[in-house]
Amino acid sequence: MFFRPTPNVSIIIPAMNEADNLRQLLPTLPEVHEVVLIDGNSTDGTVDVAREVMPDITVVKQTRRGKGNALACGFAAATGDILVMFDADGSADPAEIPRFVDALLAGADFAKGSRFVEGGGSHDITRIRDLGNRGLNLVGNLAYRTHFTDLCYGYNAFWRDLLPVLDLPPVDARAEEGTMLWGDGFEIESLIFCRMSAAGVVTTEVPSVERERTFGVSNLNAISDGTRVLRTLITERQRTLRRRPEVANVGMRWMRRVTALSREASQKAA
Repeated sequence: MFFRPTPNVSIIIPAMNEADNLRQLLPTLPEVHEVVLIDGNSTDGTVDVAREVMPDITVVKQTRRGKGNALACGFAAATGDILVMFDADGSADPAEIPRFVDALLAGADFAKGSRFVEGGGSHDITRIRDLGNRGLNLVGNLAYRTHFTDLCYGYNAFWRDLLPVLDLPPVDARAEEGTMLWGDGFEIESLIFCRMSAAGVVTTEVPSVERERTFGVSNLNAISDGTRVLRTLITERQRTLRRRPEVANVGMRWMRRVTALSREASQKAA
């Protein structure tokens, strides 16, 4: 019988003032190894609600500002084999998590959510954001010689052993007052795309339907965020040309993962 590894999955959820959304969202998550909530100094009781709804949730305080820093703190705290990036605003469908895990178990290093492949979609994207995303996606594909359909989407999953490829700022590093370290802000999603692509990891697009935010108002701005993504593509392309990225040895990584998971399963069975 073919061995199908069973990895531990960590769901990483950055949140700032998302108490109402988490009250509805957390009970719908599938049973996994751990759920890691990264709190961005919320003032609405986000942490209290999360612990009330899910007593065993892991709560981490982010060390600086920005979604990128929040994700980096979550990645550092997570102990699972697979890390799932999951928004707290209700836009991500928990029922899709097995799709991402299956894509990784089928041999991918990086499972990239896409609203624009068959089976995907969005109930939230505006026409302006859609046009902007398509234009930025074209730039990203030309820069990295890829053929992906959705650059600016934050629902993704990857094997934890790829964290060195991302090379994110250390969570204990200090930023000067009034500034942010590169990778700490909303550029994080396109930065991850760039660094995974530069490293040549095996990426599989996973169809995903973006839902409307349940409560609250989105902080997205089509113009400023689009400009930030374009800057990220330019900056990261220059970075790739300046330095040789760590190229993922996909075959060896996959064999190490399967061997480790198989060993863990045998030890549990014993």
